[in-house]
Amino acid sequence: MNGSTVTEFIFQGFSCSHPTRLLLFIPLLVCYTTIMFGNLLIVVTVNTEPRLHQSPMYFFLASLSVIDAALGCVATPKMMADLMTCDRTISFGGCMAQFFFLHFLGGSEMLLLTLMAYDRYVAICQPLTYMATMNRPRCVRLLALCWVGGFIHSATQLVLVLRLPFCGPNELDSFYCDVPQLVRLACANAYVTELLMVANSGLLSLVSFLILLVSYGVIIATVKGHFKERGGKALSTCSSHLMVVSLFFVPCLFVYLIPFSSSRVDKMASIFYTAVTPALNPIIYTLRNHEMKEAMGRLKNKCIFSHSCVKGEQN
Repeated sequence: MNGSTVTEFIFQGFSCSHPTRLLLFIPLLVCYTTIMFGNLLIVVTVNTEPRLHQSPMYFFLASLSVIDAALGCVATPKMMADLMTCDRTISFGGCMAQFFFLHFLGGSEMLLLTLMAYDRYVAICQPLTYMATMNRPRCVRLLALCWVGGFIHSATQLVLVLRLPFCGPNELDSFYCDVPQLVRLACANAYVTELLMVANSGLLSLVSFLILLVSYGVIIATVKGHFKERGGKALSTCSSHLMVVSLFFVPCLFVYLIPFSSSRVDKMASIFYTAVTPALNPIIYTLRNHEMKEAMGRLKNKCIFSHSCVKGEQN
């Protein structure tokens, strides 16, 4: 036992002022709706379009959308409920669960984005062996490793937090449960734990981000002299990936790489990668991807045709 007597935590991130709550609730509702609809649309489109379903890149993209949709459900609904009711409490168990799934899904997404960069590297730099290298069984195994890696990362964080005693203050200077704010409430010197968590989350973010930058740097250098043949499409795909990578990793580096501190920037970065980034990912991939837009158009036509047939049969 860690000697904890705290049974619930109170979020201090939001103001109880009605105009402020309304001003924050509307953008969060828009983000949450976009997260669920946009990512679900990508998953359905990829799985109903045979050409996309067989492609390793779109297989990973659909997996990314599943993670983004799940990540959007970890903290955003609770934040919206708190804004509506001004009841900003969460049980100790609920806080630990929120914290665990946030890092489980976030860690899995980091590893998946790194895997997607490797997939693009093989596709562009080794096109003749691409389909043999990235065959479906191997893709499934690599994806499973991403989930396992995310689980190990999150379980390690959770064990470190549960070892800390929480016996007094229970007000979290945040919108949801996360490492920096929880460590700050511990009734013991948590300096070593803090360093371990920075090493776990911060270095994972930094190393993954550097690997991604190097991978895309090699890709750009490879296609530099082949714009007319395949470089234009490759750069378009890579630019979409780089935008998503930057939107996800930069806030994480702000929050986890430096020793834990309390600032408005940290709060903005935290809410950005839990609510905004999962909503922007499907928009970026669909607006900048010609194949996805065509596939969604065909899916729309199928739905319209099916609806027309049903109405015709009823009449």
